[in-house]
Amino acid sequence: MLGSQSTTPLCPLMRSRRESPAYEDELYTNKEKRKKMTSYIADSAVFIMGNCNVDSSLLITVPSVADELKSSDSILRFDLAKEGGLRVEWPEPEMVKEVRKKAEQTRDSEELSKTDLEVLAKALEHRETAVLLTDDYAVQNVAVQLGIQVKPIAQKKIKDVLIWQKQCIGCRKTFEKGDECPICGSPLKKKRKKRLKGKGYQEN
Repeated sequence: MLGSQSTTPLCPLMRSRRESPAYEDELYTNKEKRKKMTSYIADSAVFIMGNCNVDSSLLITVPSVADELKSSDSILRFDLAKEGGLRVEWPEPEMVKEVRKKAEQTRDSEELSKTDLEVLAKALEHRETAVLLTDDYAVQNVAVQLGIQVKPIAQKKIKDVLIWQKQCIGCRKTFEKGDECPICGSPLKKKRKKRLKGKGYQEN
């Protein structure tokens, strides 16, 4: 009849289950499991290489990664991963600042792209439960300094953390940064300043 509405739920069984304490406990347990479950932060190589054996529902990346994908195969892998549960999240600005600061300390900042910084920032945000998937040595170098777990995709992982400096190919003077020697004008070449024992790696 017009003017009368039924108060009977579409699915009484579902309603009674949702209102039960057991269902609330189940939701809480599943939420806690997701918190403890390992996530994988994916850089562009995951979709370019296509040999990452990780469930898409456990993958997290940043929007700028999609912008770096040019081939139809890599774009298809990205789209399929999204359908499978890949999460695309913007990095937190404070995390980006922290990553940039650390990259300047290790002298890797000149090697890192905007996307590299954002992927590292997202990995830092999920540091307690995430593993960073990358083959980029500069990204790995900064990640380990930030206490981020790293797993390479196809390349060999770096063994140690490296601190870099610049050395003039002419007068041999060393500097913290720059491309040209302020003394003689010759080009500056990247040179290892310090080697630290690396931690935070996972085997392939």
